[in-house]
Amino acid sequence: MKLRGLYAIAPESGDSEVLLRQVAQALEGGIACFQYRRKARQNAREALALAALCRASGVPFIVNDDVDIALTAGADGVHLGRDDGDVATARLKLKEKLLGVSCYDSLAAARRAVEAGADYIAFGSMFASPTKPGAVRAPLSLFSEARALGVPLVAIGGITLENAPQVLAAGADALAVISDLFDAADIAGRARAYGKLFQS
Repeated sequence: MKLRGLYAIAPESGDSEVLLRQVAQALEGGIACFQYRRKARQNAREALALAALCRASGVPFIVNDDVDIALTAGADGVHLGRDDGDVATARLKLKEKLLGVSCYDSLAAARRAVEAGADYIAFGSMFASPTKPGAVRAPLSLFSEARALGVPLVAIGGITLENAPQVLAAGADALAVISDLFDAADIAGRARAYGKLFQS
């Protein structure tokens, strides 16, 4: 799997129409991947509409933690966190679809996830995060240590345009961003600015 660039994650705020407009702007700006994560508010109708938007732009559409919604929406894959079910079981259900796994600050968890069939790994929180203020912090050194696993490595948590370069320098392949992207006055412009970081 190739995954490099801005990995956009849905904000919790906003109704479906607002979210669709925001995601359309992010896609216009050139995101590499989009994850549908609305926690208690996720539903198949919203997922179907977002999947269609992403498909039209040729951008992978990933559903957070819900394999059933992902399959119903025709998503490209699923992302699992610590409490979102067994990785090996999800791998069987998803067949050839993408499977990402959050491993927080644990290289051992990353090894187990890859052995169970994960296509990519996410580490974080890299910095203090407005979305999850109490999240465990992950050291930047994890990226060089995890390179031998042979899968793309995603950084998440408190990432901004200002601190993103040091995360990329540490070895991250993709940057998962919520607030710094979707709270921007110009979402497409902010996405393009992130894209430039991957060109240098």
